[in-house]
Amino acid sequence: MARRHDLVGLTVLALLSVRPSHPYELHRFIVDTHKDYITGLPRSLYHAVERLAKDELIAPAGTGREGRRPERTVYEITGEGREELRTRLRQLLEKPDPDRRAFVAAVSLIGCLPLAEAQRALRARAATIEGLLAGMEAHLRAVADSGLPAILTLEVEIERALYTAELKWIKDLFDRLDKGELDWETTIEM
Repeated sequence: MARRHDLVGLTVLALLSVRPSHPYELHRFIVDTHKDYITGLPRSLYHAVERLAKDELIAPAGTGREGRRPERTVYEITGEGREELRTRLRQLLEKPDPDRRAFVAAVSLIGCLPLAEAQRALRARAATIEGLLAGMEAHLRAVADSGLPAILTLEVEIERALYTAELKWIKDLFDRLDKGELDWETTIEM
């Protein structure tokens, strides 16, 4: 997947890691589960399926017809597609990005990773966020010490608030996992 945040393609890979499906089934599942980080449905979904098939990350598994409906191609994920899914999920979980939809998408699909792998990625993200927050605090102190008005740093303040909330969420997630409050079943085959 050459695209920076091909969230549609990533979601298709994740869904096909659970079971082979045709694009219409994938579309219904995305809508029914409110994967709101995906836009441009259904066209973007069909384009993603075409790209993934061209890149050999998914492959046709057969065709079928239900009643009077048109014939539909069922796709399955390939071994290369499984590895791409894991790699992309790890990257989106590890590295904070101004486009927060990418993290929401990764969290939505996090069950496709083994628990230990997801935890490592989230620990790396938490460490990066702590560094970002320290830098923001230093910047805010420097601006305050310079006598410039605080109105000039509102964007830093909102970023600090968002990263602080995200860090708290990650720590809360680890607590829930430690307490056994979440079942974790990897949905992709290793």
